[in-house]
Amino acid sequence: MPYASRGAFELYYESTGAGMPALLINGQAMTLATWWRTVPVLAQSFRVLTFDQRDMGRSGHSPWPYTVSQMAADAIAVLDAADVERAHIYGMSLGGMVAQEVALMYPDRVEALVLGATTAGGPGTILARPEPLGFFVRAGAMGSEEAEWAAVPYNYAEETRRLHGDRIAEDIARRVLDTTDALGYIHQVGAAAGHNTVGRLHEIAAPTLVVHGEDDVVIPPSNGRLLAQAIPGAELKVWPGAGHLFMTDEPRADRHIATFLKRHTLSASRRPPRSAPGTSAWSAAS
Repeated sequence: MPYASRGAFELYYESTGAGMPALLINGQAMTLATWWRTVPVLAQSFRVLTFDQRDMGRSGHSPWPYTVSQMAADAIAVLDAADVERAHIYGMSLGGMVAQEVALMYPDRVEALVLGATTAGGPGTILARPEPLGFFVRAGAMGSEEAEWAAVPYNYAEETRRLHGDRIAEDIARRVLDTTDALGYIHQVGAAAGHNTVGRLHEIAAPTLVVHGEDDVVIPPSNGRLLAQAIPGAELKVWPGAGHLFMTDEPRADRHIATFLKRHTLSASRRPPRSAPGTSAWSAAS
């Protein structure tokens, strides 16, 4: 099984498909199983890399808290281990926060950027209502399966809950295969709480697509709109009738993202080669 080394940590990753690489970064307390719907769609055109972030799944666990910036360095370690110099980066929720830091800290490694159901953080964040906010603080103390089912009203849109319960059951059946311990959950909550890219978003140079569900009660869609306004040239796609896990609520979302990435893969193929290839800086980060 492939692992990337990141200091004292081993990060488990998988590679599917061929073509321009696309690295997918999971949300809070989720493993690479999050992407089971997305990978087959993107792998038709790309080499798709997925990985378990630290404290999750088959990756190493940390005894100490850490930051989103450190998680961004983990993502770069995966690219290095997979022998990828430059990739599309797609992050979801907490993974979208990590993706922002990847684009800011390692711009030479990013071809195009997709930010799904995420926020820039900082004092301008539009917070969730008290009920979902309080639930996700408490969820780390629950058993894995209990937490997954209890989160359904927050993760999925009403229409999906009424008409497509089979989709939810399929998601949860995959996610409960890997449990999350309470300490790892707390670490990721703390990393997300400290995230703030507000004053730096104008520095993101990669073509960017911001994707959000209109009915997201975990990270309200106003946060996506603020991201798109702050990142130069960013495109915004808000899906009506979709919640936080918009890829399950709205199957067209994955195809829309694939189209965006294909467009910017074509642009990359027409770009003159760089005179000096970029080098990785992940090992310098703690």
